[in-house]
Amino acid sequence: MQRIKLAVGVALAMFTAGCLLAQPAGGDAKMNAFINDLMNRMTLSEKIGQLNLLSVGFDVTGPVLSQNSDSEIRQGLVGGVFNTYTPQAVRKLQMQALKETRLGIPLLFGFDVIHGYKTIFPIPLGLSCSWNTNLIEESARIAAREASADGLAWTFSPMVDVARDPRWGRIAEGAGEDQFLGAQIARAMVRGYQGTDLSQSNSVMACVKHFALYGAVEAGRDYNTVDMSRRQMFEYYLGPYRAAVEAGAGSVMTSFNEVDAIPSSGNHWLLSDLLRTQWGFPGFVVTDYTSIKEMTQHGMGDARTVTDLAMKAGVDMDMVSEYYLQNLPELVSHGDITEAMINQSCRRILEAKYKLGLFADPYRGCTEERAHAEILTPENRQAARRFANESFVLLKNDGQILPLKKGGTIALVGPLADDQKDLLGTWHGAGDWKAVVGVATGISNVAGANVKVIYAKGANLVDDPAQRELLQKFGSDMTVDARSPKDLIADAVAAANKADVVVAVLGESSGMSGEAASRSDIGLPECQENLLRALAETEKPIVLVLMNGRPMTLGWEAEHCGAILETWFGGSEAGDAVADTLFGDSNPSGKLTATFPRNVGQIPLYYNHKNTGRPYTGDPGAKYVSRYLDVPNDPLYPFGFGLSYTTFSYGAVTVSKAALVGDETLEASVKVSNTGHLAGVETVQLYISQPVASLTRSVEDLRGFQKVSLEPGETKTVTFRITPEDLKFYSSELHYDWEAGDFIIRIGGNSADLKSSTVHWSKAVKS
Repeated sequence: MQRIKLAVGVALAMFTAGCLLAQPAGGDAKMNAFINDLMNRMTLSEKIGQLNLLSVGFDVTGPVLSQNSDSEIRQGLVGGVFNTYTPQAVRKLQMQALKETRLGIPLLFGFDVIHGYKTIFPIPLGLSCSWNTNLIEESARIAAREASADGLAWTFSPMVDVARDPRWGRIAEGAGEDQFLGAQIARAMVRGYQGTDLSQSNSVMACVKHFALYGAVEAGRDYNTVDMSRRQMFEYYLGPYRAAVEAGAGSVMTSFNEVDAIPSSGNHWLLSDLLRTQWGFPGFVVTDYTSIKEMTQHGMGDARTVTDLAMKAGVDMDMVSEYYLQNLPELVSHGDITEAMINQSCRRILEAKYKLGLFADPYRGCTEERAHAEILTPENRQAARRFANESFVLLKNDGQILPLKKGGTIALVGPLADDQKDLLGTWHGAGDWKAVVGVATGISNVAGANVKVIYAKGANLVDDPAQRELLQKFGSDMTVDARSPKDLIADAVAAANKADVVVAVLGESSGMSGEAASRSDIGLPECQENLLRALAETEKPIVLVLMNGRPMTLGWEAEHCGAILETWFGGSEAGDAVADTLFGDSNPSGKLTATFPRNVGQIPLYYNHKNTGRPYTGDPGAKYVSRYLDVPNDPLYPFGFGLSYTTFSYGAVTVSKAALVGDETLEASVKVSNTGHLAGVETVQLYISQPVASLTRSVEDLRGFQKVSLEPGETKTVTFRITPEDLKFYSSELHYDWEAGDFIIRIGGNSADLKSSTVHWSKAVKS
């Protein structure tokens, strides 16, 4: 016990100067001296123990430990724990590590804080549709404050995988299909979680995932194979990971898929050559859940072989499989793995704990009082409502059906209209569905006494027994109405016939998107489609409010519904936010960050595609061109698309110069006018094309965006400053540079509706 007190005392003394991500003078030296001293006293087993990450659940009495995990913690064979939170549970387990192990090294507590902790915000795909990096950073900052108050120091977020296939359920967790926008969001998330000083008790360490390319799994099927060229990786997929690393993310998580035919958790090129040598990443690498063990199923060898492969590749921490704990001692004794390799990984884990302030205060100031004061506060809920409003995307609004008047009769129908559970979405942290505001409640809160609401469920989320059973088995807690589909629809039709307008709240259950939730059919479930068709026969105007975790195929809906509002899964304040938007208290300004296809046969479908030698130009009689016989090439709703309750017009694109040389800066401007009758916010988007180059280029690439607020009748000039940095691309040899030539500067409100101007840019003449 005296030795433990001495170790903690030394830690406290050595930490007084603080430990920042950006170290003050002497900070690294003090950290290194402390860790050197600690590691000199550690056995090989204790060093390997720091590389072991366990999942430990808990109940009201505290951590629920298996016999093995309890024994391992006491022996100093556990470096971190996830899925344990609350001050009571964390302090109980941390105390065990501090007082009952030989050296008293604190545990690192992590959790999946993906889009809020207990105050739940819109899913990340929804947040990305705000195109508001300040808002996204604020959401991560609030999540960090709440999570840290409950004893957590580490979050497995942000997920920055570029995803071009909406069948993949985990598209819900990221920023969509574009790496430029994804990079801006990755930086914002890291800044929000980590703050400016990681040792502050209200910050948490970010973990960038999934490294790498996980969003490109074949057929959109989770955990599936990824296969692409190195140039494709660098040009379209790796940017957000690098941006997060450059923003100072403290940790990186490996992906389940393979890269260049080697699983990520055993890929030396990916984890050592690229991440550490080329990008200079100084933090630690953790696997995803049991992914070292899963390399055997990939065909990489037995337990001993894949452990050896992971350690040599650069994996520092093993999540759950305990292969490091079981196999590294033997690998060291046989000389396959050196103790120096173990030391390096152990040092990285200890450095992370030091930077988080765990040696100074292993509990990081978490108390029941602090948790009560900082979690699910009215201020946090207000922020959640604001975030949700900015994430909504208005896809259609014929005849200005929206906003609704605060008067008359509304038929509110659909399985999600009076739902709370599903509004949290996938990976909803420690969120409690009972604290969620549903749409029916939100309308009651916002609409006022002059609006009469007739509610009818109309359909269950899913009727197919096999699918319902599967979803419930995997954790979807769906409330099932025992009435027949025919009776449910009849009830909804009766409500519609008594109303002025129908608001149909339809979509997915929260379990239909997210991890292990890939879908081959991304339309509305059949029972909901049948409900919508029956409602359409009443000839009452229909407002379709969608709740879902992915782009969906909405061909019939786009033809027959007067208005479509995409709200994703909006989180704790979803219902109030939906009502704000329906009744015009909030004017929607969201823009899509992932393309909505017409049908699944178009997938993968994304805005920055390549041209072919036989492009389709719209002539229906053209045969030998790149086209479908049964559907147009273009999407139902393109990347960057989103309407407002007002209208915007764009003038011509003007450029400061038509010809530039070398590192000159081009200013490209456009006048944007609010031509409607309401104040609104427009996201002005900049795309650049290079029609002729040494390698084929995308038809266009996003290179900038600005949000502009406009009063009715107001015009503002929006200007983008463009430098050669915005013109660069990767060569076949992976050199990142630009080439002289013509460039088309495109500016507009979405990727398919743009004004343009062409400039010529020459390389500087060498003297």
